[in-house]
Amino acid sequence: MLSLERLSAFVVFSEHLNFTHAARVLGISQPALHAQVNQLAEELDVPLYVRDGRSLRLTTGGQSVASFGRELSGRVSDFVGTLHGTDTTEPVTLAAGEGCFLYLLGPAVQATDHPLRLITADLAATIDALRTGHAAVGVASTDAAPAGLTLTPLTEIPMVVLIPAGHPLTGSGPLALGELEGARLIVPPADRPHRQAIAGALGQAGVSWEVAVEAGGWELMRRFVAMGIGLAIVNGFCPPPEGGCARPIPALLPRRYAILRRPGVPSAAVAKLLTALHTHAEDWRA
Repeated sequence: MLSLERLSAFVVFSEHLNFTHAARVLGISQPALHAQVNQLAEELDVPLYVRDGRSLRLTTGGQSVASFGRELSGRVSDFVGTLHGTDTTEPVTLAAGEGCFLYLLGPAVQATDHPLRLITADLAATIDALRTGHAAVGVASTDAAPAGLTLTPLTEIPMVVLIPAGHPLTGSGPLALGELEGARLIVPPADRPHRQAIAGALGQAGVSWEVAVEAGGWELMRRFVAMGIGLAIVNGFCPPPEGGCARPIPALLPRRYAILRRPGVPSAAVAKLLTALHTHAEDWRA
């Protein structure tokens, strides 16, 4: 029989990956926590963590157990709430990128009447948070469902060029790649997929360009455009700088955003969040 006490203790340990810190949170001794985690591993007949240099990290099995423990805790909270005719107050954790929160998810977050905990994370960190149970729902730009997770399309966002006030390319219609010949562009660092996609598309079209500045994050790129430092190719949910404009680039493929989560029937609280995300998925267009 699986011990729920040991499972709960392991969940806390998985959040800290440090026996001293986790034991302090649980209010028990370090040897007692160590024994509980080892006994849980014996019960399940699977190693839960390994040493990685001076640090600890969860095994794949450990990630699954931690995820199950957090999900079970949420289910128990839902059950108790239903039993007493009240909604659970345990927050639902949503993971997404900074730009996603700034320009895409704001209306859904504001419309959700259940407590939320927000994690700012890139795609890799969002996937990791979902697999370990640190997040219940993730939103990211991806076309394929990562292993062990489900994917539900949310919205498709075209690429645009942000142009500062007074620039010769100021206008309202679509922009051809050839019109960017010789442009100074504000781009992400060279190892970012978005930078690589831009360089590849412009190179294939025979368009020469130069780096005005490297910047990480849509908002910083947008601010540099407003300062007149250069142009920026960004997701279409980014508003243009004051006095400037955003022109779509049909030659570049749109970015597809999707909801990621672990398989299974969502709890009532997660279902509310999913409904809000779908209801407000296209609000960015306004």
